[in-house]
Amino acid sequence: MQNLKEKVVAVTGASAGIGKAIAIKLAENGAKVVLGARNTELLEKVVEAEPYMQKPM
Repeated sequence: MQNLKEKVVAVTGASAGIGKAIAIKLAENGAKVVLGARNTELLEKVVEAEPYMQKPM
């Protein structure tokens, strides 16, 4: 994967499935990921469960 350090990427459907997997991989590779989903409860769980994800300040 390309160097994604300091890149900002928006991912829709990030609470489950392919969107979630893509968001996690992007974060693991240094991208700043903006997550979007209809189910905010699941989205919160993704952020809490993944060490590379951070809640906005």
